[in-house]
Amino acid sequence: MADSKAQRRPTSPPKARQSSRLSWLLGSLVAVLLLSRVPLRTRDEYTLCSKSNSIYTVDETHPRVQCISVRNGHFSAVGDEADIRRNSLRVLTGRMFNFAGRDVRYYIKPDHIIVPGLADAHAHLLQQGHKMQLQLDGTQSVQEVIERIKSYIIAHPDVHADSSRWIEGMGWDQTKFPGAEFPTAADLSSDPLLRGRPIMLLRVDVHAAWVSERVLEIMAPLPPDSEVEGGSIIRDASGEPTGILVDNAMTLIPNPPWAPEQYTDFFDAAVAEALKFGLTNVHDASTDPDAVAFFKGVAEAGKLPIRLYLMAVPFSENFTDWHPSRIERLENYGVHGRLNLRSVKLFTDGALGSWGAALIAPYTDKPDTRGIMRNSAETMGQLIRSAWEAEMQVNVHCIGDRANKVVLDVFEGILAKEVLGGKDVAALRPRIEHAQIFQPADLERIGRLGVIPSVQPTHGTSDMWYAETRLGPERIKGAYAYRTLLEASPNKVLPLGSDFPVESVNPMLGFYAAVSRLGVDGRSPHGDGGWFPAERLTRTQALKGMTLDAAYASFAEKELGSLTVGKRADFVVLDRNIMEVKTADILKTKVIATVIDGKVAYGTLGSK
Repeated sequence: MADSKAQRRPTSPPKARQSSRLSWLLGSLVAVLLLSRVPLRTRDEYTLCSKSNSIYTVDETHPRVQCISVRNGHFSAVGDEADIRRNSLRVLTGRMFNFAGRDVRYYIKPDHIIVPGLADAHAHLLQQGHKMQLQLDGTQSVQEVIERIKSYIIAHPDVHADSSRWIEGMGWDQTKFPGAEFPTAADLSSDPLLRGRPIMLLRVDVHAAWVSERVLEIMAPLPPDSEVEGGSIIRDASGEPTGILVDNAMTLIPNPPWAPEQYTDFFDAAVAEALKFGLTNVHDASTDPDAVAFFKGVAEAGKLPIRLYLMAVPFSENFTDWHPSRIERLENYGVHGRLNLRSVKLFTDGALGSWGAALIAPYTDKPDTRGIMRNSAETMGQLIRSAWEAEMQVNVHCIGDRANKVVLDVFEGILAKEVLGGKDVAALRPRIEHAQIFQPADLERIGRLGVIPSVQPTHGTSDMWYAETRLGPERIKGAYAYRTLLEASPNKVLPLGSDFPVESVNPMLGFYAAVSRLGVDGRSPHGDGGWFPAERLTRTQALKGMTLDAAYASFAEKELGSLTVGKRADFVVLDRNIMEVKTADILKTKVIATVIDGKVAYGTLGSK
């Protein structure tokens, strides 16, 4: 018997066998605990499918798919529904333990589509909220503007009772008024309710201000024109100011700064509007230090529901005491990591509508002027060099062909002199904001240098009725040339924006303008085929401009811009297929859901 027991002894040492059993028991216990304590699917993990295969990824490897899966705020799978179901980690785990894997799956309607989160590559978030208090868009006469101001005063008893309180609005456009002439301060005094009140009304492009006689009294005495560098005070035949101040002259207006509660109100109103229209990311194209501080506070408090890419503006108008190295760099800042600042915004000229865009030759309809250079070529060179030395992206406002030429000369000069140690200009992703009017040679040069043109398609359709009057039949051929700019780009990058509040927040208006070059009424100076139709973008190009190209222009193409595994789960559900419907029907598009980091920020997902 002793020999028989000896033969049944284990060949491995007892301690090793006990350790093996203990490890197995512990592993099983941990697995059971995990499965019992953690739901197989959480609110942060789900799959969204389209039975009509209407998910547009903006990813060349699989441009159109059936499903996307989200996990922990990122895309965990993209592809066919069967493949995603087979490869689902939760389903596989459920099968191993004989559980029915609770696969949370939503389906959008057959006529709905999903696209990546839409970005506005050039906008002004707080100014949008500010504008919403007194909007003057669409006014067709001075009298209509006056009526809107009166309605605003009557609707706000506190304003009505205090005639010293400043009234501010935005959106008028004298090209829509009879005679197309600038209005005057005297016009605002023609109504008893407005007379004696300080009123400041920004032109639609924010490059001119119309002020009341009371504001002119507060500002008196105004400096001579020679002392207003980069701006203009419009005067009458006798030399008296009319009430219109253009570009840098607007800094003379002593309107009061915003109160803290106004920042919050303007922000909340603008963000709600942006999310409603499917925007998940906004490039804020002129952020002053006070606004930066406000956005930081919002991000730190976890109250930033949208992504922001800030373009910081100088701390003061005196550039001699400004250097980009003083700007705090922010990368995925805040509780949700949605705030970024690594760029500066500079201004070269004004706007076409107020004759402020800097042109090489005089304006066709105003031959006594070539527009306004808000900063000299020398100053622009110094500012751009200092920004690049601080490794900050440069975003330069350029509209006229002279402004664009000056800035391209600076970019090319810096590259030729290798002041950056031979670093390629394109590596710093410099941007020209607006990029509206070019000489033919500069249309080629912007691409050769790797400079990113950041354009706003609705500017083209808003300006098309007077642009040729300003520029003439030859110069207009190099204006709003979006297809040419895209084809010149070595990386085929053309970020699209709106410049809201100059234009509408709704990105579908920009998409429509880009692919049709028509007004919302279906008209253009060249007929229903579009204004200079050769410059139309395809729908694929336009969608990429609003998603992946905008991400590239903000150094975020590895995180944002397409429905790609590993990227942040930002996407939008639309109520119609903008890639296939009739062009006019694009304008009817509604947002079903706006999703950021996998969380619904507006609307609802499809049915389970």
